This record gives sequence, C-alpha cells and structure tokens, in this order.
Amino acid sequence: DKREQEQLAEEGWRTVSMDLKKEVQKDFNCCGFDDKIHNATDPMGHPECEHVSACCSLSDCRCLPCMKQLQSAIDYGFKLCGGVGLFFSFTEFVGVWLTIRYRNQKDPRANPSAFL
Repeated sequence: DKREQEQLAEEGWRTVSMDLKKEVQKDFNCCGFDDKIHNATDPMGHPECEHVSACCSLSDCRCLPCMKQLQSAIDYGFKLCGGVGLFFSFTEFVGVWLTIRYRNQKDPRANPSAFL
C-alpha cells in the first residue's frame, strides 16, 4: 500500500545523514522529502537545494519533493524483492515435489534380497 511505502521512506529519510540526503536530492533532482517546510536541524530537514542543477535556475529553485521522485524506485524495489521471493518459493516447491517423487526409489547398490 502506498501509505506504508511513504511511512517506510519517511522513516529512512529521518535516519540518514545530511550528506546522503544531499546525494539523493542530486541524483533524483528533488528537494526535501515532502511539501512541508522543515529547518535543517529537524530530522525531516534537508540540505540546501542550490546544488540540484536540473530544477534550479538563476533566480528560482523549485523542485519536486523527493517522495514523489522516489516512489517509482520504491515500487521497483518491492517488485524486485517479490520476484526474488517467488523464484525461491517455486524452487523449494520443486525440491519438495522431487523429494516426494523419488523418496521410495531403491538404492541400486543395495542388497536385492534385503527387505528395504
């Protein structure tokens, strides 16, 4: 659900350093986490946005918030994790099926007169 993704991203934004926030803002061409104004000492605060060249002109600096920019990356990450989980669950299912299928086969090296 989108709200849970936003909560997860917000918690991550609160805990990372200002250097990492600056790097995220630069890579995703965004400024701040959300539309709200936070000071730099607030955990939801962010570094100045002048270094984000894609959305700053000479007199004006208006960027989208990073949550909007990060939403597609978060969706991709969750889909990737789900795909990896499905892959391994299906391989385990095949392993269980093979075990059930071949568990009663006799060992060719065993004594043929032995009961089991």
